[in-house]
Amino acid sequence: MEEVLKEAPAQPDDDNFLERPVIKENRAFLQGLGVINYIETLNREIRKYKSLLTKGLDIFNHTTIDEIMDATVYQISDQFLPSFIAFLWKPIQTKEDITIKAYKNYVPVNIDLHVDCITPFEKFFMEYPKPINFELLAFQLNDDDAVKPYLDINTEIAVPILGPFGLYGLILIGTKIFEDGYSRDELLFLQQLMGFVSQAIMNLLHYDHSLRDVKTGLYNHGFFLTRLNEEVYRTKRSSSCSTVIVMDVDKFKDFNDTYGHLAGDKVLETLAQVIKNNVREDDIPSRFGGEEFTVLLPNTDKPTAWNVAERLRLSVSEMNVKWNDPLPQVTISVGIYTFDRNTPTDVSSIIRRADEALYISKKRGRNCCTMWSPAIIKENI
Repeated sequence: MEEVLKEAPAQPDDDNFLERPVIKENRAFLQGLGVINYIETLNREIRKYKSLLTKGLDIFNHTTIDEIMDATVYQISDQFLPSFIAFLWKPIQTKEDITIKAYKNYVPVNIDLHVDCITPFEKFFMEYPKPINFELLAFQLNDDDAVKPYLDINTEIAVPILGPFGLYGLILIGTKIFEDGYSRDELLFLQQLMGFVSQAIMNLLHYDHSLRDVKTGLYNHGFFLTRLNEEVYRTKRSSSCSTVIVMDVDKFKDFNDTYGHLAGDKVLETLAQVIKNNVREDDIPSRFGGEEFTVLLPNTDKPTAWNVAERLRLSVSEMNVKWNDPLPQVTISVGIYTFDRNTPTDVSSIIRRADEALYISKKRGRNCCTMWSPAIIKENI
């Protein structure tokens, strides 16, 4: 065989090795040695890994967690059709709260899964970081309360989303629609694909966390200023206007002095959730510092901004802060400044004017909103 191969002319570096003339001429000989079968096996493995890499790159090309989940559902359903796929993840890694999104037949659906956290699974998956049959997982955990909600929805496979700070989330896969059980190759496919999914979600979570305030989960001061700068430049080139709302918790020092700093923290966390629930997806709610919060409202005029500010004020005045001892009702004072290309649009002037309006709300007795205007400022000097 060595002589035959030495005498063969040089071959082009093409992908189809078995179609080369020298291989075809010696096929029977190579077949007898098992070389052909070995090469065909390698080619199948190469095609499988190329396909997996393509799927993984498709997942990495998406820039939001929702897009990653959509792409993952598509890639999994291209291999087999589960009764459902559900994603559970912690938007803020330092908190136990989770978000749940589920799919059936590629379509997002509500799923009857009532769980508050994924903490009971963390220790197991840190030791066993692979997809696992859920009944086996339930047996290993030996925690009926933790696993029952998942068994009630017929979860068959649990896949961990892991990162350097522990368990970031879970992907739950229901029973197959047309077949029984998942094969070893399908579990291996899930394990390999989830490596891409975990990394993609983890990267996005880490990036998002770098933009957020640790205590409240709102955007941080730095990101707010960055987006405000962008909005300033945009308004200078367009005919639209935007608004900054500044809020301050009334008599916040009393919460800390009377009930302790942990109670004060709880007030801030609850307030942050109320703010998030009352603004649009494109708005930028942030913790500006201490007990002061801001919201950037792109493409928002004065009447709309006033309605948003009043909605925030009323929602805060009605919110319930869960604490051991009953806490006084929380209220906020609000300042509003709307800017466009015809008004001073440097960032420091915008924030200063919103703060001036906030100061007037405090002066008026708190728990009210003030829209900045030259007349308002003149009246209150």
